Amino acid sequence: MTDATEKAAGGQFRLLGSRRFAPLFLTQFLGAFNDNLYKNALVVLVTFQSAQWTSMRPEILANLAAGLFILPFFFFSATSGQLADKYDKAMLARLTKMLEIAIMIVAIAGFLLHSLALLLGALFLLGLQSTLFGPVKYAILPQHLHEDELVGGNAQVEAGTFVAILIGTLAGGLFAGAGVDAVWIAMAGFAIAVAGYLASRAIPEAPPPAPDLVVNVNPLSETWRNIGFARENRTVFLSILGISWFWLYGALFLAQLPAYGKIVLGGGEGAVTLLLAVFTVGIGAGSLFCERLSARHVELGLVPLGSIGLTVFGLDLALASMALPPVTRELPVAVLLGQSAVWRVLADLLLLGMFGGFFIVPLYALVQLRSTAGKRARIIAANNIINAFFMVAGALAAAAMFAGGLSIPMLFAVAAICNAAVAVFIYGLVPEFLLRFLAWVLIHLFYRLKQRGVGHIPHEGAALIVCNHVSFVDPVILMAVSPRPIRFVMDHHIFRTPLISFIFRHTRAIPIAPAREDPRMMEAAFAEVSAALREGELVGIFPEGRITDNGDLYPFRPGVTRILERDPVPVIPLALQGLWGSFFSRKDGPAMSKPFRRGLFARIAVAGAPPVAPAEATPESLQEIVACLRGDWK
Repeated sequence: MTDATEKAAGGQFRLLGSRRFAPLFLTQFLGAFNDNLYKNALVVLVTFQSAQWTSMRPEILANLAAGLFILPFFFFSATSGQLADKYDKAMLARLTKMLEIAIMIVAIAGFLLHSLALLLGALFLLGLQSTLFGPVKYAILPQHLHEDELVGGNAQVEAGTFVAILIGTLAGGLFAGAGVDAVWIAMAGFAIAVAGYLASRAIPEAPPPAPDLVVNVNPLSETWRNIGFARENRTVFLSILGISWFWLYGALFLAQLPAYGKIVLGGGEGAVTLLLAVFTVGIGAGSLFCERLSARHVELGLVPLGSIGLTVFGLDLALASMALPPVTRELPVAVLLGQSAVWRVLADLLLLGMFGGFFIVPLYALVQLRSTAGKRARIIAANNIINAFFMVAGALAAAAMFAGGLSIPMLFAVAAICNAAVAVFIYGLVPEFLLRFLAWVLIHLFYRLKQRGVGHIPHEGAALIVCNHVSFVDPVILMAVSPRPIRFVMDHHIFRTPLISFIFRHTRAIPIAPAREDPRMMEAAFAEVSAALREGELVGIFPEGRITDNGDLYPFRPGVTRILERDPVPVIPLALQGLWGSFFSRKDGPAMSKPFRRGLFARIAVAGAPPVAPAEATPESLQEIVACLRGDWK
């Protein structure tokens, strides 16, 4: 099936029918399932049959197992990132699955020899295998998927991973508690590893971006170097911090669910399973909804929406938990479901997971899209290291708060408040997230937006965006479809328009005035445009110089020529359609004077054309292209 046929087929799960994605998805799903099957089965065994294996206390063994699994992420992530940049990622995926097969043979030997050391060693090696596969998994997606498929691909990987974690965790517990010979746990893991290897053989080649890279085996210096690569792009690094915070936040909630189900709800194993399932389904659903809500491109506006939900429903979960009746005896699931307060808890968990999906998927896609191709795997390795550090820090903080007498519901409340503080901090440092959220809300409140040809907007490098000017919200709409920030040049009166002036100021829009009105402002504007283009930014202009009052295009003015003479960059023509007659246009009088004159959810569109070379980008030629793009739909 060709790429065009796949896109035409459409549908949320269209990528699962593509060889560019399906084998990788299946490989990742089976790997996550196997990790959690073995890890949870081992924890249950050493918890309930500890006397058969060791004299150590069960809780110490459980924490030792968790620590052994996460330890490789600290020591080997830097090396795994280098390997994924140096060698073909499809080959590395197959090698890691072969390693998984060998690890399960070690686990079989551990059960046959009744050796806890071998079993814990296998768990450590599974953590190593996951460490090696992590950069491969995320760095390969931008090589095999188009930009408009990246959100959907990440959404399905995240949803599949959490479902695999849930099923693996439940299966591991069932295996360990069923009374079957423990060696069958490792045998099942061996079969799953073989299936994963067979799936990995179908992953298409992914040529390395840095084949001449010299691998540095020193984990400390290379980790610091990888973090340095991540910090080269401020937005990428802060996105990594956001991802890491999510894993801290999510892991904190997940880790408490067994004790929460028993101590707060008063349920047994069935109640814990129900809580895990609801939370996992929420994350999976939120991840999958991302593609629909973002119109198949990286929509950073969903990140603040996700953080709002994580705070609101985290707090409500704490409040709902405090309102539960005191536990006097263990209650079956059916009895728990007869309590309305429990349904509120389940709704909070579901929505907590769903908004977590809104938060995490765009951030992963953003890191993949904006990281330098030749360093992408090493940047993702840095992300994995920071993720692991945050999760360990979160676990230690939770243990300290419990030692200080905090209850589980109060821990949830503290975490939710901290989430709000972290969100405010990150959005203060990178206003793009919040501004894209405001743009997303505005667009979805008033319009139904269609896009075509906007993929011509470059993901990196300087370019000049030219577009017709129909309404006061034109820059907001273009901002919503662009994969990166645009610095708009706009009339200083529009720049000061109430309500949306906040957005213009924080997107570093460049106010301009006519020479007859304020020559100094005009010269300063052209100087600022030149500085932005030389910094590799996108600059957007409306060459008509005014918002239309008759629906037609006014002649493009020569400002575009002056800009290109000083900085000859590619020009991307765009056209807005359907905005004429909207609340923000000047049809039949002043704008914003007749609310809802076209109703809510009116259809609009943005159309784009291929880049025009600066030598050919005259005002007349650009106006002709924009007029053709717009057509008769004003």
